[in-house]
Amino acid sequence: MGILNILLWGAGVALIVAGYVRAREPWRRYQELREQDANVARYEAWRGGLRDSGATGASVAMQVLRRQARDGALIAVLGFVFVVAGFALP
Repeated sequence: MGILNILLWGAGVALIVAGYVRAREPWRRYQELREQDANVARYEAWRGGLRDSGATGASVAMQVLRRQARDGALIAVLGFVFVVAGFALP
């Protein structure tokens, strides 16, 4: 095991932690907004009203939060690749 392996492991773990921390809160908030949107849809279906299919503030926020969570997950995946590369290199 060389210094390169240790550096890759350290960088990988740091990226995994950073990606998780960066993705956790937007994903939680996205799930909450999605549940609220489903509740509104059920309520309006129950009332018999038609729901406007245009973009709402919540749908735009959900797109932004989904993108932020995806970016955090990609950072974590990159960290995982670094850790695997640290084990794969001689």
